Amino acid sequence: MAKSKINLAAQPQAIEAEQAVLGSMLISKDAVSKSLQWLPASNYFYKDAHAKIFSCMIDLFDKGDPIDAISVVDQLKKKKELKSVGGAYYITGLSESVPTTANVEHYAKIVLEKYILRNLIEVSHEVTKNAFDDSQYVGDILDDAESKIFNITEKRLRGEGFSHIDPILHRTFEELDKIASKPGSVTGVASGLMDLDDITSGFHSGELIIVAGRPGMGKTALALTMGRNAAVLENTGIGLFSLEMANHQLAMRLLCAEGRVDSHLVRTGKLPKNQLKNLSLAVGQLAEAPIYLDDTPGMSVLEIRAKSRRLKAEKDIGLIIVDYLQLMSGPKGAESRQQEISQISRSLKNLAKEIEVPIIALSQLSRAVENRSDRRPQLSDLRESGAIEQDADVVIFLYRPWVYSQEDEDRGKSEIIVAKQRNGPIGLVEATFIDRFARFENMAAFNATVEDENVFNA
Repeated sequence: MAKSKINLAAQPQAIEAEQAVLGSMLISKDAVSKSLQWLPASNYFYKDAHAKIFSCMIDLFDKGDPIDAISVVDQLKKKKELKSVGGAYYITGLSESVPTTANVEHYAKIVLEKYILRNLIEVSHEVTKNAFDDSQYVGDILDDAESKIFNITEKRLRGEGFSHIDPILHRTFEELDKIASKPGSVTGVASGLMDLDDITSGFHSGELIIVAGRPGMGKTALALTMGRNAAVLENTGIGLFSLEMANHQLAMRLLCAEGRVDSHLVRTGKLPKNQLKNLSLAVGQLAEAPIYLDDTPGMSVLEIRAKSRRLKAEKDIGLIIVDYLQLMSGPKGAESRQQEISQISRSLKNLAKEIEVPIIALSQLSRAVENRSDRRPQLSDLRESGAIEQDADVVIFLYRPWVYSQEDEDRGKSEIIVAKQRNGPIGLVEATFIDRFARFENMAAFNATVEDENVFNA
């Protein structure tokens, strides 16, 4: 960020902390590694002289040369910058002014915080300037501001680096103890589809689950079914971001699925009076469920991240669903849509880890599926969509043969294909899709009720 645009004297700075970091690096190899973890570039330093000194240290570090007062002075001489930083006397003074290197990380974090604050001031200055420019579209101004804030946030989230395994083992054992105390084999958030849960053992904290398929396969219906099952049957809080459908449309689909009512009859006002009771009962059931909907269109990664954090803090949700990934907007500046999708999927994975809940993100597939005789999706169909396959812990494909065959014998059949699972097996399970209810059911449960009614024909 350029310093000349605003009053330099007013900018956040910590000259003493910068001196302590540089002095520690001149004394200790460990201090060099610890400092670079938090301060990866010279522009993190406010004082130009300190930035030049740090840049020389990075050069020496990259070459594997020792970092001490003599080496740094020599490097500055080669760059003809020794005089501008205060001479050799200033360099030696840095190391002599540090009583101990034990606090170098603390000082490095202070330098980082001041750098972030300067970045925020610079961005706010630019946003204010753009806001006064009548020639700019307000949406572009917001996108630009959001992108810049997102970039600053990423700098803050550098992480604490290595942790000793001892406390990690204790936390892991506590989790295992909780898992062991649960009845059955489902240790995560249950989808309610038993055969699928047998393979995944539920969706687990920090996982990114991609549910992908061609249009018309029922991705939204599957997501709503899994979300409904978790909320109604397990009382798990659900946050559902719908970038495609409005909240009232989602509510209608949930109601019809819950009440086993034909959605077409509801929309056309032809629902028999005796089925209104089913809808009324469904309203009562769903109204008590911890389901939270957000239908803001074109949401960005930053918006979903902020809203998810707040929802987690306020409602302690256990599952997030995003419908669907390709309708999100990524950080500005991506060179291609593929790169933008990659940034979005990586951000969703980071969010899942950060707030410790599983995230189900729906995804479209390329038309390449249509060009094969066997139209079941494959992981290669997902690779055209950036780094989704890499970021996902679980990849689930949805395939309904009836979409292509239109044969009565295929109606209702659906295949849920677990094509990737980072911590478990892959496999294919069958479920039943009742299209007029937009509802997925366990095959066994469906077979038990099919004798009593024809679920496919009104």
